[in-house]
Amino acid sequence: MAASMLCRRAAVLCRTLQAISTSNTVLFANSQSGLLLQTASYNPKPLKLNLREPYIPDKNSEKTPEWQKTARYDGKLFGRYGSASGIDPASLWPSHEELDKIIAEENEWHPPLEVMLKNIEAKEKLETEKRLAKEKLIAANMAKMPKMIADWRREKHETKRKLKEEKARRAKLLAEARERFGYAVDPRSPKFLEMVAEMEKEEKKKKKLMKRRLKEEQATAPVTPPAAASS
Repeated sequence: MAASMLCRRAAVLCRTLQAISTSNTVLFANSQSGLLLQTASYNPKPLKLNLREPYIPDKNSEKTPEWQKTARYDGKLFGRYGSASGIDPASLWPSHEELDKIIAEENEWHPPLEVMLKNIEAKEKLETEKRLAKEKLIAANMAKMPKMIADWRREKHETKRKLKEEKARRAKLLAEARERFGYAVDPRSPKFLEMVAEMEKEEKKKKKLMKRRLKEEQATAPVTPPAAASS
């Protein structure tokens, strides 16, 4: 019984699909026939073109575009239609100013062979001078290279020595500050900076006193007479 019901439902479904496909075919055929009828009934108007006589624009008319009033367009018309264009060939020849401009451009972009050879020779001479000057500069710098390397090494050694002395001086100052205050002092603290300023002041006084003593000793020292020349 279940099998018979399934068969009936399948048959109904097949009939429904056949009906749908038939209606779509009819609609498609109707649409195609309508399109064909519409295409066949289209009758465009013929274009009004005068292909027998050449088109010569009226330069005195305001409706004529500006580019059709130029000498370049006249040259095109004369090249296409010849004397039928009504254009005088003499009017197409450049004026004296235009001819001078054309000759100047020709000489600039396409100079004669002699001028080209002179330009090449001058360019090669300039390149040779630049190369020789560069080689001379390189040779001079290479001659200075040993002295430059020695100076660089000396400056590097002097910088290291100063850094080492500054590091030793700083360590000595920190040790003296620790001995004076009894604890480690921050080198950025006002106490440490005040102590350093005081020590530098005392050191300057000592140097000044030593210079004064040295001058006094030189002033009080007996002057020995120069030795008599042997006869």
